[in-house]
Amino acid sequence: MASVLFCSLFAGNRGALPALWLLLAMLGLGGCASDRTLSRAPATPPDTVATSDTAARLWQVFERYEGTPYRYGGTDGGGFDCSGFIMTAYREGLDRLLPRTTDQMLAMGDVVPLDQIRPGDLVFFRIEGKDQHAGIYMGDERFIHASSSVGVTESRLDGYYWRDRYSQARRFDH
Repeated sequence: MASVLFCSLFAGNRGALPALWLLLAMLGLGGCASDRTLSRAPATPPDTVATSDTAARLWQVFERYEGTPYRYGGTDGGGFDCSGFIMTAYREGLDRLLPRTTDQMLAMGDVVPLDQIRPGDLVFFRIEGKDQHAGIYMGDERFIHASSSVGVTESRLDGYYWRDRYSQARRFDH
């Protein structure tokens, strides 16, 4: 069919323009007819979960809320901010109460060097000159958090956006 259209275009055939549009439409729609699905791969816990009861319980909370939208001040399934998600994850997964805000969390807990963090530790990030975002480290350079752009999600400490913004980690005796 393409050879007929090609010949029509260059042989001066008056029907060439509609034929060209037909070819372009077929090529464009052919890309839409892919048999691949674009479904997101299910989240899988890091390898360290197998050896960490803390991480396994936090991972269950994450799976329950993954994709929940970001909502400033949010602390429930209707929406979370970063500290609201952490507070809820610790309460539901570990039966522990943590402070409500990032600033309050920064004032508590024990500082942990980056090379000694373990699943369940909180990781903090400096944005616009202030420690204002936090997540829960899950092992294998991964952390879970409530992102203002995508809601409750998993990210990598060494990821493009986060690696230069990492500030500190804190442990809350888990």
